Amino acid sequence: MPKAGVAREGRPPRSKIRKNDTVMVIAGKERGKTGKVLRVIGEKNRVVIERLNIVKRHQKPRGVQAAGGVVEKEASIDLSNVMLMCDRCNAPVRLGTKRLEDGTATRVCRRCGEGIER
Repeated sequence: MPKAGVAREGRPPRSKIRKNDTVMVIAGKERGKTGKVLRVIGEKNRVVIERLNIVKRHQKPRGVQAAGGVVEKEASIDLSNVMLMCDRCNAPVRLGTKRLEDGTATRVCRRCGEGIER
C-alpha cells in the first residue's frame, strides 16, 4: 500500500487531445492563438503546437548534413493550457465521451453535442 503523499506509479492519465487536433491556447504568452497539435507528450502532460511557443536553441554542427547555429523550433505547452476547437461551434470547448451503437467510444463537444472527428 502506498504511503500518504506519494504519487502513484504507473501510466499517466490519458489525454483527450490528440495529434492533428486544432487547439486554442487559453493561458500564457500565446493566449488566444490557435494551431494544430504536432505531438502529444503523455508522460509530461504536454503538447507541441505548430508555429506556437517558438524558442531559439543553439545547435552544434553535426558533420556536413547539419550545420550549426541558432535554430528556432516549437517548444511544448502544458496540456492544461490548451482547449480543443470545435468545428461546428468554432470555439474552444470541453470534451465528453459518448458510446455509439457499435460499442466504440467517440469524443463529443460539450457545447453543441457534435462528434469530434479525428
